[in-house]
Amino acid sequence: MTLIYIHLASVLPAAVLGGFLFAARKGTPRHRMIGKVYMLLMLATAITTLFMPAIVGPRLFNHFGFIHSFSALALWTLPTAYFAARRGDIIAHMRAMRGLYIGGILIAGALAFTPGRVLYVWFFG
Repeated sequence: MTLIYIHLASVLPAAVLGGFLFAARKGTPRHRMIGKVYMLLMLATAITTLFMPAIVGPRLFNHFGFIHSFSALALWTLPTAYFAARRGDIIAHMRAMRGLYIGGILIAGALAFTPGRVLYVWFFG
């Protein structure tokens, strides 16, 4: 259960900060600072999920399920987005960050509420 709490403690603020970053002005010092915090939170979220076994659906190595593919997405996208921004490729940065938020927060978050998962049980009993 501790991993679930750590995961939620990183993903919930990441969801809020990511939404703020989409709405806020881009390229400002505030955007860069909050973006780094967002990226660190998403990194913590992705790493934490790797230690959480899948409890729904087929599993690879009796541990990893389909939802872990979003962890792989995040672990690939975070450095891709960071280095794109560093080299000034803002279009690649924006695409990567949009994909990370949509896949890692919105889609994976929605899947977390499917029957059999912990959040489904917590919210819908």
